[in-house]
Amino acid sequence: MNHTEASPASSSYEQEDATRTHTIETPHDIAAAREARISDASPRASQTSRTIEEPTVMPQWVFDYVIRPGFGSFLRVTCRIRFRGLENIPTRGGVILAANHQTYLDPFLLSIMLKRPTRYLAWNEAFNWKLTGKFMYLFGALPIQLEGGDRTATRRSLDWLGKDGALVIFPEGGRGNPDGSLMRLKSGTARLALDAGVPILPVSLRGAHRLWNRTQKRPRPAALEITYHPLMHTCCEAGEDERTAARRITDELAAHIASGL
Repeated sequence: MNHTEASPASSSYEQEDATRTHTIETPHDIAAAREARISDASPRASQTSRTIEEPTVMPQWVFDYVIRPGFGSFLRVTCRIRFRGLENIPTRGGVILAANHQTYLDPFLLSIMLKRPTRYLAWNEAFNWKLTGKFMYLFGALPIQLEGGDRTATRRSLDWLGKDGALVIFPEGGRGNPDGSLMRLKSGTARLALDAGVPILPVSLRGAHRLWNRTQKRPRPAALEITYHPLMHTCCEAGEDERTAARRITDELAAHIASGL
């Protein structure tokens, strides 16, 4: 599964911010605006809406008993991988896993220890690639456009989170700096968490840039450390509009991820 340009689901949210001409100031206005946005993104928002075809994903037992254990064993031998904060991973309920993005293998790396159905937002163009594109749906990837709004991706994300699913997002919007430093995060992850009413699980992938950064043609062995930080529960604070809340939550998310690098 290739997530070279895995999006933070911020395209439609940030386009909305760019065209917004007023500030939401009261809790009532915040709730009303959120309900309107979720309604617009809902598959049931319009009776004339085109039915979204749900992708076919491999059975969960294949992930739990074949792919994740096999990939994890291989990495423990070749890359000396270790995990921290496993107790912070929720076993149920909707949750967004937000991590720094360094390699094509990041979705697999942070999913090794997950024992639950998971979906991943990925660059829609990657689904057209001859080799990997055909397998991305099977591994649970959901396409999202990087430019402009993508209501289909938003609907699918909200629907999956509403079914208590786990959703992986890379808020940098693409693979990060070759030296492993964190790029500025986009606020779409926080906006999606606020709309869905779910927490964010910050994840730090340390050493992944030495495994396969964007300047390398192929992966090479490297020591890896994956840290799952405590859950971030998202909400608007008193006197805070949703856009300000999203930026605050994004800054807090960046601090958590950076602390494990």
